[in-house]
Amino acid sequence: MTDSFSIRARLRSLRYALRGIAEMLRSQHNSRVHLGATLAVLVAGLYFRLGGVEWCLLIFAMALVWVTEALNTALELLCDVASPEFHPLVAKCKDVAAAAVLLSAIAALAVGLVIFIPYLLVGR
Repeated sequence: MTDSFSIRARLRSLRYALRGIAEMLRSQHNSRVHLGATLAVLVAGLYFRLGGVEWCLLIFAMALVWVTEALNTALELLCDVASPEFHPLVAKCKDVAAAAVLLSAIAALAVGLVIFIPYLLVGR
C-alpha cells in the first residue's frame, strides 16, 4: 500500500535534503571549492548577460558537478560504515567515486571555457 500525498511529508523530505547539502558543505572541502566556482560562474554569467542556452548549459554543468559530489560524499560515508578499517576494495571504490567528481568538474570547466572565452576576448 502506498502512502497518500502529504505536503508535510514533502516538506520533511526537503528538510532532509537541505540537511544533506549542509553536511556536504561542512564536511567536504571540495564542496566549498565547488560553491566558490558556482558563485563565480553565476556572477560572470550575470556580468556578461548570458543568453538562455548558455545559462542552461552552465546550470546543467554545475548541477552535474554538485550531483557527483553529493553521490561521492554519500558513498564515502557508506563505505566508512561498511568497512571502518582499511580495505583495498573500499579504497578503490572511493577513488572511482572521486574520479567521477573530477571528470564532471573537468567537463564543467570545458563548458565554462567554451562559453566565457569569447566574452573575455571580445568583452561585453
